[in-house]
Amino acid sequence: MWLAVLFFIIGSALGLLTNIQIPTRYEDYLSIAVLAAFDTLVGGIRAHLEYKFDDKVFVTGFFFNITLAALLAFVGVQLGIDLYLAAVVAFGVRLFQNIALIRRNVLERYDKNRKNKKT
Repeated sequence: MWLAVLFFIIGSALGLLTNIQIPTRYEDYLSIAVLAAFDTLVGGIRAHLEYKFDDKVFVTGFFFNITLAALLAFVGVQLGIDLYLAAVVAFGVRLFQNIALIRRNVLERYDKNRKNKKT
């Protein structure tokens, strides 16, 4: 779990501190890949909070989701359809669901700890 957060921080810092320009024809692919990666990261945080985290599932899911999302965007471009929107919707819905479950888990733990301190 800590490894995922560490690499997220390192990657974010490198992205903000460097001036790398992405060609416009790859912007859709990169945006979908970043969304898929972020979805996997948030899913990993959720799994960790639920004591279900498995590093093999996390790593394979990370690369599979990125590859699938980029492939979906590529096929959509080849067909002349905005097919990448399907990936945006799918990963967006999962991202918000995971964030909601993380929030609920954290609030439940906070309430449980607060009640334990009172007794």
